[in-house]
Amino acid sequence: MTRPAGARRARGTPLPRAPQLADEVAAHLRDLIMSGQIWPGEYIRLDDVARELGVSVTPVREALVRLRSEDMVELEPRRGYVVSPLSQQDVRDLFSLQGDIAGELAARATAVIEPQHLTQLRDIQEAVRDAVRTEAVDKIEKLEFEFHRIINRLAQARKLSWFLHTANRYTPARFYSADQAWCSDMLGRHDALLTALENRDADEARAVTVRHFTDGADRLIAHLAKLGMWRPAAPPPG
Repeated sequence: MTRPAGARRARGTPLPRAPQLADEVAAHLRDLIMSGQIWPGEYIRLDDVARELGVSVTPVREALVRLRSEDMVELEPRRGYVVSPLSQQDVRDLFSLQGDIAGELAARATAVIEPQHLTQLRDIQEAVRDAVRTEAVDKIEKLEFEFHRIINRLAQARKLSWFLHTANRYTPARFYSADQAWCSDMLGRHDALLTALENRDADEARAVTVRHFTDGADRLIAHLAKLGMWRPAAPPPG
């Protein structure tokens, strides 16, 4: 999707460097939660996270305070931080918000895009295609973000772009970049978006972009459901 690169690693993998701020730790934990590597109801132990990431407890504590303000975790007295409930509707709401904002930005970009911008986007698209072919997950993630960043900036809507950036925090980008089926569909959507931009077709640019996020929600919900996150509760005995 369109989230910027950050500390999105498998659980237990140290960060390449100790972050000075809590942002990277928070991004790492968001990804673990949103991709189902940490479940709702599971406690997050400060010492364990600090050891896994190779950082002190302080940025972990700061990250959890931030995640609490985002309703990603809750603080239970004398027990610690626990992951907040996450429903299928929560996932759809998050991606719907992103799709609506990104769709509006793409629609606005059709009015101002120039040939040099299209050339730049096509060059990135070819680089994405090569990265997908070689399964270079890190490159896919970074290039896909850059592709959409250029379009978003063309819209010249600073506040909408800020809201999109904030909402994109909850997209587990590496989950998608490592999914070859998603990558194949993503390339097709990029091609369709390029055509809409070239034709200055605002409605089609908006529609293609919204579908990008709708598909992202569907895939993530299917993944979490397969893990059993929303398994029906057992009936009461007797």
